[in-house]
Amino acid sequence: MSHPHWQTFLQHQSAEPSLQHPTNAAPDLLHATALVSLDDRVVLEVRGPDSEKFLQGQTSASTAHATSTIAPPTVFCTPKGRAIANAQLIKAAPECYWLLLERSIADALHQHLAKYAAFYKAELTLRDDLTIAGIAGQHTLETLGAQIPELPQAGWGVRVRVDEELAITRHPHDMTRLILIAPEERLATLCQTMSAELTLAPATLWQRLDIEAGLLWLDELQREKWLPQMFNWEALAGISFKKGCYTGQEVVARAHYRGQVKKRLMRLSMSGDQAPAAGTEVSDAASDKGLGEVVSSAPAGNDHVELLAVLTLKDDMPALAINGQPAHMLPLPYALERLDPETLLD
Repeated sequence: MSHPHWQTFLQHQSAEPSLQHPTNAAPDLLHATALVSLDDRVVLEVRGPDSEKFLQGQTSASTAHATSTIAPPTVFCTPKGRAIANAQLIKAAPECYWLLLERSIADALHQHLAKYAAFYKAELTLRDDLTIAGIAGQHTLETLGAQIPELPQAGWGVRVRVDEELAITRHPHDMTRLILIAPEERLATLCQTMSAELTLAPATLWQRLDIEAGLLWLDELQREKWLPQMFNWEALAGISFKKGCYTGQEVVARAHYRGQVKKRLMRLSMSGDQAPAAGTEVSDAASDKGLGEVVSSAPAGNDHVELLAVLTLKDDMPALAINGQPAHMLPLPYALERLDPETLLD
């Protein structure tokens, strides 16, 4: 993967004294508009006359929900209902869908879908030629709106320019944040026009924003470990219980209707500046009994770290510890209940 135009632009930005920012910190998003190069994301393209029919039998979202204005979250499962990868489903063009997902898990999803795609007129391609960046801040819409009109106004909204292979999608958070997907020269040119208003920020900023939004993007370490509800995907409008069959649907639906999901994605904080690695155990502080594991973490300033962990919930949750240090539960920005993706179309 080589994106010389994009790298040249980033190098130029980092050379500007007014745009430099400490790599271990993040800008004040109330006053600055942050630009983050999302090298850990990639697009898996599904293209062909049967692309919609093929995806309808594989994804938890209905392809009917992927429109010119909505790009719904989705998940792909094994027949046993275990999540292989979660993604955002973008209708990039007629007979063409983009799956935006975590790069480390893309090959596994590609191989999984290829087993089924062989029976359809649909081709799968990892689009390494596309570059992905995030823009976040209080003035994001104002900054980008001067260049691209009709930007998405709500979470999971999308704006697609088919002729340019440019997609702009909005991800959930109280702070406005957009993901831009385009060929690297097009993206570099677009960001260059806004360069005076952009401040480069580290990838940990975007990870922190995902954590604050209670949003986990599965990576290779987490592949096939959980049912989608265990990382709250149905609370983020990521599962349609009305669309009909898809691979793993029976298990996912049974767990929902029988109330069998005992593990949940929770948001935590702890003191210090060292973010615990994914897979680190979260335990009962008193008994040291394991209750779950860290799945994502990032420094949050003021000498503390925020993280997401999949935990076994109890009626009376004990005090928690990570690596012997106290960890404290934080509220999620959404209710732990089913949010039908059909509501995105309202």
